[in-house]
Amino acid sequence: MERAANLLFFGDNAEGLRQLEQDQRLIDLVYIDPPFGTGDEFLISENRANSISASGLTAYSDKAQGDEYLDALRRRLIGIRLIMADYASIYVHIDVKMEHRVRVLMDSIFGAKNFRNSIARVKCNPKNFGRNGYGNIRDTVLFYSKSPSRITWNPQLVPLSEEQIEKLYPNIDGTGRRFTTTPLHAPGVTARGPTGQEWKGMRPPPGRHWRYQPDKLDSLDADGLIHWSSAGNPRKICYADEAAGALPQDVWEYKDPQHPQYPTEKNAEMLARIINTSSNPDDTVMDCYAGSGATLLQAANLGRRFIGMDSSPAALGVMSKRLANEGIGFDLIETGDQNTTTPAAA
Repeated sequence: MERAANLLFFGDNAEGLRQLEQDQRLIDLVYIDPPFGTGDEFLISENRANSISASGLTAYSDKAQGDEYLDALRRRLIGIRLIMADYASIYVHIDVKMEHRVRVLMDSIFGAKNFRNSIARVKCNPKNFGRNGYGNIRDTVLFYSKSPSRITWNPQLVPLSEEQIEKLYPNIDGTGRRFTTTPLHAPGVTARGPTGQEWKGMRPPPGRHWRYQPDKLDSLDADGLIHWSSAGNPRKICYADEAAGALPQDVWEYKDPQHPQYPTEKNAEMLARIINTSSNPDDTVMDCYAGSGATLLQAANLGRRFIGMDSSPAALGVMSKRLANEGIGFDLIETGDQNTTTPAAA
């Protein structure tokens, strides 16, 4: 049976994954925020969605722990890998208490060679609770690819802060523009060809070659983009106001929403960053622990198709409402094994 572009499976995600495998549906990017094995019950009411409310309906139960928890997650991860495209990536959002065990699990399923990053995500403001330990303000996103050599990768450059600009571009020209300089030569010898030849009466240092051909060096010099030291050493001028930004690192600050629509709802900007980085327009993004539907919303708004899965009626109610409010269509597929004891959210 032909499926629609956007799918929402209501029921056991293990069954949903099997259906996708039978349909030979390939996924380009996976982001999941599974239960963390906390032993807690997460509640939802008309006005609040968290684990601390004194009253409310059960959104989902995170009671499975230890080997039971890891076995359930293992079976889902194996099913996920089966339907991932060869160039696909997976991001698994997990608590620091379970990070080491889940990483060992991921290594066994995806291969240690396909580990890309353990991203530290700053999730909240500093805590001032009295405890015999440091305040916990982060969790972890484990990033793996299916292949060690093929991967969709569109790094989202980060704007430089004023402090970074002052440090990285310490010089100021006559017009007040900040700049730095970089070498005009690079490692390696060009025995033949223009980049190994003399330019303006000088050759590149031993064991190096010019980064540009002589005509390009002449053009840079004519445009005032070469800085000549007092010793006559040329270096290329790079201006701060022309910098595209810095490459992303493995510490992210994306704090969770203060008034979530569903327990443990994650930061939408973080999800957008993951989707933009590890997928292309028209790709299919899957979240088989969809919860609040935030991943699905971001995928649709960024021009991707989505597949979501959840067994909680509360999650289905929240997701359906949010998608409808944005005018985003999907096909609902019931897979059985829904958590029918939990009434749908209002």
